[in-house]
Amino acid sequence: MGLKGGPTQDEVMAVSLAKLGIRPGDRVADVGCGTGKVAIAASKVAERVYAIDQRPEAVTYARQEAATAGAGNIEFFEGDAVDVLPGIGRLDAAFVGGSRRLPEVLDLLAANVQGRIVVNAVMVGTLSEAIASMQRLGIFIEAVHLQVSRSAGIAAGVMFKPVNPVYIIVGGAGCS
Repeated sequence: MGLKGGPTQDEVMAVSLAKLGIRPGDRVADVGCGTGKVAIAASKVAERVYAIDQRPEAVTYARQEAATAGAGNIEFFEGDAVDVLPGIGRLDAAFVGGSRRLPEVLDLLAANVQGRIVVNAVMVGTLSEAIASMQRLGIFIEAVHLQVSRSAGIAAGVMFKPVNPVYIIVGGAGCS
């Protein structure tokens, strides 16, 4: 695959999507869409998904993955989320998988998202920045530390190999 950042792990995506609470008819943003995996999963329920990434190679890859998956309700944007989000307008939920300009992105999302905002972070600094920004905006709900381990063969048995932990930060409208 070769796209830096790699796809969101299935288990992390499952928890993140559950926290987003996407409903039929929703308009959802995927900020820092990367491979498009979360956007494609969200598109199965949402009416419209807006997938944003500043990397041309990510948008190209995600667009191809969406076409293969038959996800025709995803609109792709190549560019900085801070520039793209104001043109999208009202949203029902937003997933943030990239950390570039996070406080500014969260400011925009807090003003336009009617439901939940979920940020995935692998770095402690991003975790701290997301929580601080959401607290400042009065939308912080919770942070979840998710550690996944997968089975792997060893000698004649089975062991578990850990996957890097992920922090899932949840915010939402009308929360304090």
